[in-house]
Amino acid sequence: MQIQDFDKIIQKRRSVRVYDETAPFDESVVKRGLDRAVLSPNSSNMQLWEFYWVKSQEVHDSLTKACMGQSAAKTANQLVVFVTRQDKWKERAKWNLANLEKQFEGKELTSRDKRAFDYYRKLMPLVYRYDPFGLNTLLRTIIVFFMGFSKPFLRIRNNGDQRVMTHKSCALAAQTFMMSLASEGYDTCPMEGFDSDLVKKILKLPSIAEITMIVACGIGKPEGIYSERLRVPNEKVIFEV
Repeated sequence: MQIQDFDKIIQKRRSVRVYDETAPFDESVVKRGLDRAVLSPNSSNMQLWEFYWVKSQEVHDSLTKACMGQSAAKTANQLVVFVTRQDKWKERAKWNLANLEKQFEGKELTSRDKRAFDYYRKLMPLVYRYDPFGLNTLLRTIIVFFMGFSKPFLRIRNNGDQRVMTHKSCALAAQTFMMSLASEGYDTCPMEGFDSDLVKKILKLPSIAEITMIVACGIGKPEGIYSERLRVPNEKVIFEV
């Protein structure tokens, strides 16, 4: 792909809020977008995300209500809900360990290889383990406080820090998905205006799951772009240090 092609994709992607409900819609575009989304970079390859591809009109209508009747949700051909799953950290750490064991089966482990195993056996439990009494949070806070005196240290102290980390990874996947659709001539709109409790109820998600965003997909109408693209001047946000 030429750099000019990528620039066209960047320019193509806009938050389109009104879709042509009568236009032909190729579902395979969404499938390819989701296949590409799972390849997105994410924290420690833990992949603490789930993507809900909404095909049911009943679920679509319910989510439109949860999105307060936004035009983007109402007129979209389909919706995709991007969800974080902190509660799956043990399962994903175990999965990564199993893959490491296959990769190094029959080989003598170097010190670097052993660190990779320790990463998922020791560090991931320290980073993600949660208990309702806050004992693990207290332990993390103490470790960060003392270790941070002598060297740079990963400052994941509490559930809020964990949530930020998982949402960053999930947002990267959503961006990959939207760029994928833009590359195939389709439009999207990432929505944050929704009743998160209602969305979780509709999708039958556990309370610990969180909604990063809901992305509307389809062929946008010209009136779906509300204004020209405006950005704060680069010198206000880009700094050389």
